[in-house]
Amino acid sequence: MGHVNAKPGQPVPLYDRPLTVEIWYPGQTDASAVNPGEYKAFFRDGKTQISLFGKALRDAKPQRGTTPYPLVVVSHGYPGNRFLLSPIAENLASKGYVVVSIDHTDSTYSDQAAFASTLRHRSIDVSFVIDEMVKINRDANSPLKSMIDENRIGLIGYSMGGYGVINKLGGGYSEKAAQFPGVPPEALKPLQSANPDFAKRRDPRILAAVAFGPWGWNQGFWDAEGLKGIRTPMLYIAGSVDDVSGYSPGVRNLYEGSVNADRYLLTFENANHNAGAPMPPPQEAWKPVPWLNNLIAAAHYIDPVWDNVRMNNISQHFITAFLGKHLDKDNVKAAHLDVLEYAKQGKWAANPDGSFKPEHTYWKGFPNRTAVGLRLEHLPAQ
Repeated sequence: MGHVNAKPGQPVPLYDRPLTVEIWYPGQTDASAVNPGEYKAFFRDGKTQISLFGKALRDAKPQRGTTPYPLVVVSHGYPGNRFLLSPIAENLASKGYVVVSIDHTDSTYSDQAAFASTLRHRSIDVSFVIDEMVKINRDANSPLKSMIDENRIGLIGYSMGGYGVINKLGGGYSEKAAQFPGVPPEALKPLQSANPDFAKRRDPRILAAVAFGPWGWNQGFWDAEGLKGIRTPMLYIAGSVDDVSGYSPGVRNLYEGSVNADRYLLTFENANHNAGAPMPPPQEAWKPVPWLNNLIAAAHYIDPVWDNVRMNNISQHFITAFLGKHLDKDNVKAAHLDVLEYAKQGKWAANPDGSFKPEHTYWKGFPNRTAVGLRLEHLPAQ
């Protein structure tokens, strides 16, 4: 849809929006491979292309399982790109998921455009990518043919990606959302809860979703009525001092308001908006960027209190447990969600052989003295 040239009461002009995606999948290792895990990418300065190095092997031969793998769709922030959450994507692929991460046109570091485009397109882009992945799965010539279980889909979104995820799950935008500055009046109408056709956009194949610091509550994009439309299990992840999406008020209101969904809220205490989702900053990101008011680009990735790698690892831990519960019906993984609300209140009580005593209440999967600064809450669907 066009955003600049739209006129009130008239159809919104259309334009082509190609979406570049990165797909990670369970693959076979190749000891002779050169430069495994190299990604050519722009970083936050928007102009410099760099190499990032992960653990995946590009074009690896797919490792077919006894059954098809669930599909997970990843949606970045504004601005961002398809590599921003790549540590989480690589980790999930290693655990038996096909992961597709989107470059949202008009919303990446190198093509950042009017915010209205992002507001309109996030959930629509996710729908389109799911449809295209289903085509790939059914294409006789595709290397990924029949590798995806089309009825087991999960979504992961960060910031504006979280905003889109909530809408895709059935959380319709409020009437007030259409009055946001710069948004053509008709642009959000199909995505509002008051639109009688909006409920049809819910996709029953989506069984679980993760929203990191989802944007919109403090701008009036959500209300109680709209959030009632979410029926899909959700894991919200947020920093308790998020000054972009807000925490309380903010993400906490979204968690509490998703009354028809079984949902969790993982809080990184004293973390800001970058809690848990962004990869560690590239080394090039530590220089001031003149066209970004001389800010260091690393500020886009890091948190003043928490370490990036630590946050990524904690996110991977809980996303594995959450998606394991809802996409794989794996009780062993799901058990990691059954913990005391405040990590610091857990008691470590182990025997010399490593087995735990009855009074042991420490967060499952966390070594002694490491479960601090975290809070995990759970509310069932009403």
